[in-house]
Amino acid sequence: MADIELTTPGWTHTYSGKVRELYASTVLPPRVLMVATDRVSAFDHVLEPAIPGKGELLTRLSLWWFDQLEGMPNHLAPREEWSSIPPEVASRAMLVRELTMYPIECVVRGYLSGSGWVEYQESQSVCGVPLPAGLRDGDRLPEPIYTPAWKAPLGQHDENISYERTVELVGETVAAALRDLSLAIFGRASTIAEARGVILADTKFEFGVDDDGVVRLADEVLTSDSSRYWDAAAYASGNRIASFDKQIVRDWMKANWDGTGEPPALPADIVERTAARYRELIATLTGA
Repeated sequence: MADIELTTPGWTHTYSGKVRELYASTVLPPRVLMVATDRVSAFDHVLEPAIPGKGELLTRLSLWWFDQLEGMPNHLAPREEWSSIPPEVASRAMLVRELTMYPIECVVRGYLSGSGWVEYQESQSVCGVPLPAGLRDGDRLPEPIYTPAWKAPLGQHDENISYERTVELVGETVAAALRDLSLAIFGRASTIAEARGVILADTKFEFGVDDDGVVRLADEVLTSDSSRYWDAAAYASGNRIASFDKQIVRDWMKANWDGTGEPPALPADIVERTAARYRELIATLTGA
């Protein structure tokens, strides 16, 4: 059952993800309504309580980035159709094209952090990509690297895979296109973020193909949920944990949960600090 129940006729609930609800249109096929909830997930679990206003913030940031990435085909339906979005979710919803999604999370890393840092300490590589010796947690990589993951069904763990495995999954032509698009978008977004005092450390993209064979950037893009953002001034002064994402939640979970059973509820201060960082990122990037 969806967390958000639409009262406006013409929409049928089709899917619940960790954060998003999808509705099919019975009026504008083949359009899909993608609604971002306030749910927060970490370590493949949806946590309680939700982060108030998070869905609106994620939607606002995704739409801003889609505008910045002009020229890159995306999943958004023409804006003249957006008047059909139900008013009760207008601030947290996107009207999108129906795509056939590729089962690949296209991860790009410009800095060594998170699971990449853990793997590097064991093998001096990340997802099979060899890296120079002597790197530290949070170091900038010589150049961004593409480290794809297999997008697991809901309830299962996503799995880091090699580029060769993506070729097996989607074919050589598509695998190369996804890699090249991901690296190009990351480079463009990094330049935009750095000009505003923000470091884009890593992110993940998702792509799908429409009925005309056009590969389109889909789902959310460059949000605080799908990306690791750092304060550039703090980073330059040696503080490598001043993040604008849900790292606050991850850190608290690692300190207070052993990974077994149901995760504990998030304290009120963690919820508010997370929401505040999401808002701060939007203000810093967009100036709004």
